[in-house]
Amino acid sequence: MGARTFRNLAIPASGSFPRAVRHSVALVALLAIPLGGCSFDLGSWGAEKEKPQPVAEKPTDNIGARSVNDSQGYATRGQVLARSGKADEALAEFDRALALDPYNVQALYGRALLYQGEQQHQQAIVDFTAASGLSPQKVEPLLGRATSYLALDKAKEAAADLDEAVQADPGSATAWSARGQAYERLGDKAKAAKSYNRALNIRPKDEPARSGLARVGGKAG
Repeated sequence: MGARTFRNLAIPASGSFPRAVRHSVALVALLAIPLGGCSFDLGSWGAEKEKPQPVAEKPTDNIGARSVNDSQGYATRGQVLARSGKADEALAEFDRALALDPYNVQALYGRALLYQGEQQHQQAIVDFTAASGLSPQKVEPLLGRATSYLALDKAKEAAADLDEAVQADPGSATAWSARGQAYERLGDKAKAAKSYNRALNIRPKDEPARSGLARVGGKAG
C-alpha cells in the first residue's frame, strides 16, 4: 500500500458497541488464542523504520514523537482492556491511538480483532489491510483478514491471503489449516488436503485440520 494511499485511508469510526457485548464469548476466545500463535501484544511492529514515508510531505504534517508515544500508550491500554473482555473501552483506546498516529500497527490490528469479534467484518478488513500494508510479510494481519473474508463467503480472497501467509510463515499450523478451509470452499480438494496435511504435520492434534482432511477425502501423511 502506498504511503499516500494509507494517509488518505478512511479509518472507520468506532460505532456503538453494546455494553453487554453480544459476542463476548467469541471475543474472549479470539483474544485468548492469538492468530498464528503470536501474542496480542504487537509491540515490535510499527517501528519508525517500517513506516512508509509520504512523498513531498510538509513538515507540518509530520507526526511528532510525543504523539507517537502517546499513541502507543493508548494502544497498550487498549490491549489490556481487550484481554479483559472490555470491548467498548478497548475500542475507545485504539481509536485515540489512531487519531494521534494512523500508522500505529498495534492499534490497527487490535481494533480489527474487536471488529471481527463483533462480526463487523468489512470494518475489520479495512484495519487488517492497513496493518498488513505497514507490516509486509507479517502473518497475523493476513490471517485476520482471511478469517473475515471467509466469514463473508469470499473464499477466493481468503485463499490469496492464506497463500501469502504460508509463504511468510511456513511453520504456522493455523495458516495451513485456514488455507485448507479456503480451498475446500473453493472446491479444490487437492490443495485443501495438502494444506490440512501440512497443518497436521506441524500440529498433530489439530482437530479442525483432521476433520477437514476427512471431509475432502485426503489421507494423513
